[in-house]
Amino acid sequence: MKTLQTVATFIDHLNEFLGRQVAWLALLMVLIQFAVVVMRYIFGIGSIAMQEAIVYMHGIMFLTASGYTLLHGGHVRVDIFYSRATPRTKAIIDIVGVLGLLMPVIAVIYYTSMPYVEASWKVLEGSTETSGIQAVFLLKSAIIAFCAVMTLQGLSMLIHALLVLAGEEQLVEEEHGGVM
Repeated sequence: MKTLQTVATFIDHLNEFLGRQVAWLALLMVLIQFAVVVMRYIFGIGSIAMQEAIVYMHGIMFLTASGYTLLHGGHVRVDIFYSRATPRTKAIIDIVGVLGLLMPVIAVIYYTSMPYVEASWKVLEGSTETSGIQAVFLLKSAIIAFCAVMTLQGLSMLIHALLVLAGEEQLVEEEHGGVM
């Protein structure tokens, strides 16, 4: 059981790290958007690459920080039953949620998006604008990163829930959204 706990803790730390790092993209997006507005309305200069960079950062931030959001309970959960449940019942709800909802949805997203991402990589898809960012294939790869971080965090939630049921771990809700 200690090995499983180590794996779950590693996944939690990984998603914590990723979430904190990509959070800086929010500040960068604001600064670039401010620069775009100043350039356009004060100097009359436009930049398609800067505008596309904002879209890239937005997509990357939300997709790669999804595991962090799940770690901290930021995704949708029906609290009608969960908030009043015992730690054991919460663990069971988390197991059912991960196995019955999260993992199947992530599998569908992965299997339907993989051909889309592969096709983009085959042609090294770029912007339709000549002065745009010629790396759309990299942006589309963030969908696969989303599937990876969500799968890992789902696995961590599952491990934590199983450890709670086995009496090896206690529920820590304040710090994390799921069973920890």
